[in-house]
Amino acid sequence: MQFIPSNVRGPLFMIISTGSYLVNDTMMKLATTGLPPYEVLLLRGAAATLWGVPLLLMLGYARQIALLFERKVLRRNLFELLAILCYVVALANMQIADSTALGQVTPLIVLVGSSMLFGEKIGAMRMALIGLGFVGALMVAQPTMQGISVYALLALGNAAFAAVRDLAGRKVGAEVPGMIVAISAVLVVLVGSGAAHLVSEQWVMPEGHHLLLIAGAGLFLIFGHFFIFMAYRVGPTSAVAPFYYCFTVWAVISGLLVFRQFPNALAVCGILLVMASGLIIVSLDERKRRLAMVA
Repeated sequence: MQFIPSNVRGPLFMIISTGSYLVNDTMMKLATTGLPPYEVLLLRGAAATLWGVPLLLMLGYARQIALLFERKVLRRNLFELLAILCYVVALANMQIADSTALGQVTPLIVLVGSSMLFGEKIGAMRMALIGLGFVGALMVAQPTMQGISVYALLALGNAAFAAVRDLAGRKVGAEVPGMIVAISAVLVVLVGSGAAHLVSEQWVMPEGHHLLLIAGAGLFLIFGHFFIFMAYRVGPTSAVAPFYYCFTVWAVISGLLVFRQFPNALAVCGILLVMASGLIIVSLDERKRRLAMVA
């Protein structure tokens, strides 16, 4: 991937990651029609493992298999597990565009965390934009007189855990290949979802179309894990995180093409507000870079 300009790699990897995750999400949502959500998660983990282990061997990582269980890798992927346990239930019960839009709070939390943990400067304007992002998320959640939907809260929980995952991923050593981290995430989620299924669900025999959807979801999941980890590894957080908003664009496309759904007017405004805050952050970073070059 050395032929890709260094300043483009992070954002490009994030765009590929969000697209891969959204294909996975779409197949998962289709598979949850007729199957319990944690069972679908368990089966997807098994499918991703069957795809991923041969891929690791083909890439020549056999001698680095032990890194799957390295402490910092496992810590990062524990938060991945918590995020997906929240998200799969929200996904099964909400429109895909709405559940994905709520997840767009993740890059805003990552930016705040990067400032607190790694000393990256935010500034008053960036803090205001982060606030706008949260307002946009609430517009999508649309609290009623009975309170915010439990599924919206789960989607927000997914966003928070995903942000901690990405911050923890920055502490993983450079000697650990990105694909090792991706397959480790698959294995951790496989074990966690299996436990969640045994505790809270009854097994339902999947049909042929369920298995095909889950096999496809498992393949795209690996690429989603790999590219999101690599995006934060090769690019600065402030340049990469806002491109997480591509999730919303992919989700709207999926909702239209696959589910014939479109978020209502207030939710659309919320999505646009969340996306706008991220794009303005990118513009501010580019302006700062150009001023630094002139100086």
